[in-house]
Amino acid sequence: MGLLELFSVASMPVLKVLLVTALGSFLALDHVDILGDDARKHLNRVVYFVFNPALVGSNIARTITLESIALLWFMPLNILITFIIGSALGWLLVKVTRGSQHLKGLIIGSCAAGNLGHLPIIIISAVCREKGSPFGAPEVCYTYGMAYASLSMAIGAIYIWTYVYNIVRLSSIKIIQELDIDDSTSNDESTGETSKTFHGSCAELLLPSKVTLPGAKADGKAKVLILDKAKQFMRMFLRKTNLKALLAPSTTGAIVGFIIGIVPYVRKLLIGGTAPFHVVQGSASLLGNAAIPTVTLIVGGNLLKGFKGSGINLPLIVGIIAVRYLFLPMLGIFIVQGAVHFGLVHSDPLYQFVLLLQYALPPAMNLGTITQLFGAGESECSVILLWAYALASISLTVWSTFFMWLVT
Repeated sequence: MGLLELFSVASMPVLKVLLVTALGSFLALDHVDILGDDARKHLNRVVYFVFNPALVGSNIARTITLESIALLWFMPLNILITFIIGSALGWLLVKVTRGSQHLKGLIIGSCAAGNLGHLPIIIISAVCREKGSPFGAPEVCYTYGMAYASLSMAIGAIYIWTYVYNIVRLSSIKIIQELDIDDSTSNDESTGETSKTFHGSCAELLLPSKVTLPGAKADGKAKVLILDKAKQFMRMFLRKTNLKALLAPSTTGAIVGFIIGIVPYVRKLLIGGTAPFHVVQGSASLLGNAAIPTVTLIVGGNLLKGFKGSGINLPLIVGIIAVRYLFLPMLGIFIVQGAVHFGLVHSDPLYQFVLLLQYALPPAMNLGTITQLFGAGESECSVILLWAYALASISLTVWSTFFMWLVT
């Protein structure tokens, strides 16, 4: 298949995304107000808690088996590599452009985290069903392509809510500490005596517990102190780690999908037209199919915020776009092709295409949610996403064309 035909196949999914995104932006306009802020928030909750886990779980359950897990082990590593390289390039971008401290986490997160969930699902779904697709029969391509994309979504969600979430959180904490340093200094001066009295009383209360009773052994006292420290560490870990976000519904859906797929007895009950409870799988697939158009509409509505502008510097936007659309895809080609050369990745062209595509995606839409949680660069994030997704139509078409030519 020639480059011109591949370009036509690659451009169709991107055009579909643009059309639905434009519709979402239109519905979110003030004078239309069908997809306003409140509507998007409620709809996003339905997608987050219902559509996404149904999509991920049903696709993984249908295609993942014990045998296929051995073939897909490289994908989690590949996604981790995209985050590591993106973070390093984002850190260099902060140093070169001397970006504001409150934007440091946003810049690094934008370079590290790509839209590993919905965009691959949209693109692969459209590519597989497009006439002249280089990946074989449409139904086979769609079945396995959705499994690869669903696995990408689940792994990406884990990395975003553990890695990027904490990068933005730490960056926002530093800003809050710098802003509050004067207030804390004055408060310390005014409450110095009270603090001394308080600590003195605490010392008196704690002292008896540290006194060794007659006949008690020193090692018993050490064990008690170690146990107390361990409890304090666990409380601090649970408080600082966003376990609720880590176990997001998409991740839970992936876990359920893996259990159904790899346990033969459960698989026979749910998967296949003759399975006794195949209606459960069919219902989950029906719900999951609603995720793709719904999320695309929400993205279109959210991008309207970027038109309002912010104080972000143009070099930062250009740098983030260069990292996501130039440096990462080029490095991804060497990494994936090297893995194929050394036999780390199996020979399925569709699987290799998904691995390459993970390096060429725009920043994750979840960045908007994360910055909103911490109030660190929310308006700047909207501008970054607006420009990144506006240029994604060109970048994704070009890189998808090249990746198809490379793997086929």
